Order: sequence, then structure tokens, then C-alpha cells
Amino acid sequence: MKKILITGANGYIGSRLSKLFYENGYSVFGICYPSLPQNSEWEKYFDKIILGDLRDISLIKKITQTNYDIAINLVSLDHHQSNGEPTFVNSINVTPTLSLLKAFSEKNTLKKFIYFSTIHVYGQLSSELISEKKVAKPQNIYGLTHFLSEQIVNYYNSNSEISCINIRLSNSFGSPILEDNNCWGLVVNDLCKSAFIDNKIILQSDGSPQRDFVHGNDIYNALESIINYEHDHHHDNIYHVSSGETYTILELAHIVKEIYFDRYKIEVPIYLPGNVKSESYKILKSVNKYTISNTKIISIGFKSEFNIRQGIEEVFDYLEKKHV
Repeated sequence: MKKILITGANGYIGSRLSKLFYENGYSVFGICYPSLPQNSEWEKYFDKIILGDLRDISLIKKITQTNYDIAINLVSLDHHQSNGEPTFVNSINVTPTLSLLKAFSEKNTLKKFIYFSTIHVYGQLSSELISEKKVAKPQNIYGLTHFLSEQIVNYYNSNSEISCINIRLSNSFGSPILEDNNCWGLVVNDLCKSAFIDNKIILQSDGSPQRDFVHGNDIYNALESIINYEHDHHHDNIYHVSSGETYTILELAHIVKEIYFDRYKIEVPIYLPGNVKSESYKILKSVNKYTISNTKIISIGFKSEFNIRQGIEEVFDYLEKKHV
């Protein structure tokens, strides 16, 4: 049985990964902060849960007393928080990656370290096919600090016996595992909740911004592919985790509207700025879209379980159960 360490195990992505790794036969160890969820069902997924702050070097020492096969680092501030005081931002977005890898490399028992980075390391995306070979040009602190952590991962990939992987994640979505998971600001989840609770969707833009959305279960499937693949150590350590499909926000809103009508026979209006009602997303059909290629992760065995419509149905299933 493989032992897996997940930092940020009580977060939106971490809580789902913890559940899925447990259900697929892994021995799961979780690092949580700032508090433990009061959820006995969730707690059963773990061999051990440690409550602690990765800024605390004594916690790093405690963590590395156990021999793991895989470590996954999910700890990061969000976009808004990453614009805060630089020393604080660095202490969460960058330093823990260095502290963990330094400690694990000295102990020399860890096989794989997987760092969750972001598509934001590329900066502004234009209408192109984006592969992992694209040069990173971060244009915000969130992207910059993740790119800095990627360089730490690259250093230890080249200078230790650990196979160190950078995942550049697009936009995740899906229902939360824990009720207090901060996930309703995510675009797909927010649109579904607005339709379900308010029976209307209000967009803050003309709907032209583009996103690639990947469901939480497919993030797990991508990780399984990476864990089971024998990498050419010291090389080829960056993977996109994306759906490979791009939608405008207006297009997505109309998909949510269609699915909601099919389920509940209720027509949900979509409003653009200025209280303008949107009747169709076809006005944006001429928009040239970028594509975040997932060919590389597919080449090592990744298979998607959830397309955008299936994922939206799953979010509505969750909302329905919670509001009966």
C-alpha cells in the first residue's frame, strides 16, 4: 500500500483528493490548517491527520519522520490574498515548498513530490495551442510565486533522488467534500449556485473571458497517471492538468441555463452588465479561443471522467441534496 502525504488536505481540492486516494487503496496522511473539519466521515479517509502550519519548521521535521512514497503540496494563497504583504505571501506560496523538499531530500526516502502550480504562470493567454513548452511570463503575484516554487521543484528534481513534478492546473470545479470548503467563487460552481438559489445568472462582464475547466475527479485521475508513470528522472517534469476545452463565460452560463431547464423546467435569465438580458452566447462565436493542451498527460494514461455538462449536473445534484 502506497503512503501519500497531502498538504492542504482540508482544502477544496485536498479534501476531494484525500477521499479518492483512500477509496483507491492508498494510505493517506493529511496536513490541515488552521483547524480540523468537524466531519467524522471525512476523518476516516486518513491514517493520520496533523494540524499545523507549514511555516513552522518543527512541523516540517515532524512530517518527515514518516516515510512516504508520494507527497503532494497544495498549500497556496488565492489570487486576492497573494497581493498581500510580500514576506507573508512568500512564507506560504514559496517557502514551504523549499522547506519540504530540503527536508525530504536529506532524508532520501520520498519517491515523488508533486507541486500544484497554475496556468497563471503563463500570464495573458492568446488564441493559441498552449503546451508545456510555452515560456512562462507571470503577470500577477499569484502566478509569479507559483513560478518561483516551480523553480525550487526543478532544482530538487535535478539535484536529488526525488522525482519532482510541477502540475500547471487550469480551473477546477465540482461540488465540495466539506461544507466549509471555499469553492463557490469558482466560475462553474458560482453559476450553478446562482441558477439554483436565485433563479437567475448575473455576469460581471460581457462574458467574453475564456476558461478551461477540469473537474476534481479528473484532477485525481491525472495524479494517478503521474504517480504510476516511470518518469525520466531529471527531465520532463511539467504537466498541464486541464480538460483541453475552452469556454467563454457567456457560453458556460448558457450551458448552465440549459441544464437547469432540463432538470427543473424553470427558465433562468442571464443578465449582462447594464441589466441587458442575454438570449444567446452565439454573439461571441467569433471569439478566437486558446487551448490548454492536455496531450502530454493523456500520453501517460490520463482519461477524463467528467465533461463540463456532467460536472454541472454533479454540482446541481449536490445543491439539490443540501437544499431539500
